[in-house]
Amino acid sequence: MSSRRRGRISPKRAREIMGQNFFGIEEAIWHFGVKPTRAGLSTLAETSFREVILRECGNTHVLVAILPLSILGIRRRVGRKLFHNHPGAWYDSESFAKVKGEACWQLVRKTPIDKNFGSKTRDEEQALLGEDEGVPSARVLVYTTIGHYLATGERLFERAYARSSDVDSDGDHVVVGFFNSVGLDIDRYWDSVRVDNTGPASALKLD
Repeated sequence: MSSRRRGRISPKRAREIMGQNFFGIEEAIWHFGVKPTRAGLSTLAETSFREVILRECGNTHVLVAILPLSILGIRRRVGRKLFHNHPGAWYDSESFAKVKGEACWQLVRKTPIDKNFGSKTRDEEQALLGEDEGVPSARVLVYTTIGHYLATGERLFERAYARSSDVDSDGDHVVVGFFNSVGLDIDRYWDSVRVDNTGPASALKLD
């Protein structure tokens, strides 16, 4: 067994550690109606994080089994009522909303990084990220936010936008958040603009 895989744990054990902050394969099948491939199941057979990491992040992050499903695909499966600004959302024709991605585990922070919250440009925000943190895609944020709500009733990013790693066709970074009674909002802002209640999203990198 390679050093990178040593110490990985089963989804069952990860669920015991993370409690409600766990959205696994069974949850994805139930709430999104997806059917994992054999390759996807093999990829997700072990979590990508050691037990000590999950214990440290059990209250601040959600461990998510990401299956290949685009933002538009999620919206079709759960209904538009969970998404703001419909019909005719601006991102319907955007490439980032159509990407399905690949099966993987993600450990997503439940709130944007909150130091000097909303007072920095995107470049300035990047300095807030630790060496073990990266910015997830809009797809991962939508998947996590909607999935976690369907499984637990808890709304992530309810009063804030989390800035993703994706850009729209004009090169502006996509933000996800303000998930209130009118649905999850997906927007975009110039990187040089300081926007209130907006901060970088964060997911822990594989150790």
